[in-house]
Amino acid sequence: MRKPGSKERIRQFLLANVGRVVTSNEIHDAAGVNVSEWARRVRELREDEGWPILTHNDNAGLKPGQYLLKELPPKISNIRFSRNMSAKLRAVVLDRNGFTCQMCGLTPSETDPETGRKARLHIGHIVDKSLGGKDELSNLRTLCSTCNQGAKNITTEKPTALWLLSQVRRAGQDEQLAVLKWLREKFKV
Repeated sequence: MRKPGSKERIRQFLLANVGRVVTSNEIHDAAGVNVSEWARRVRELREDEGWPILTHNDNAGLKPGQYLLKELPPKISNIRFSRNMSAKLRAVVLDRNGFTCQMCGLTPSETDPETGRKARLHIGHIVDKSLGGKDELSNLRTLCSTCNQGAKNITTEKPTALWLLSQVRRAGQDEQLAVLKWLREKFKV
């Protein structure tokens, strides 16, 4: 009989610990000593199979490196995602968005204030794939890791220029000056 793969071992570990906070070290141990992609397997369970696995991005009571399978996952998942977005499409989205997170404005050279690490950029869907969104240029945007995790299935389209300007106008003078400073630094003017 074939030995179960790392994803199946993680699946069994999480099912045995429903409702209990577990650590990344525990999941790594469950996956197997020589498994380096255990976090990817957890993401696949969460994103591809709909498992309600929470992290510190979803629940303020969890610390980085802690996970919680809050309830039993769905019995059957009929949602399957293909991961075949072309490198060219990714490059076009990154270039179009100026290699900048479209939600918070971070670039890869900046430190994410939430994590303390350099920002990592991803390609995110405006309308999530689970809600029928497609891998089309008009439905894709650049997001940092923090915004990409927090935005899943809950964000709407990016704000219009008119809406953004109205928000800046409503802000106090200190906030407006902070926006001006940020824009000058970003665009080197």
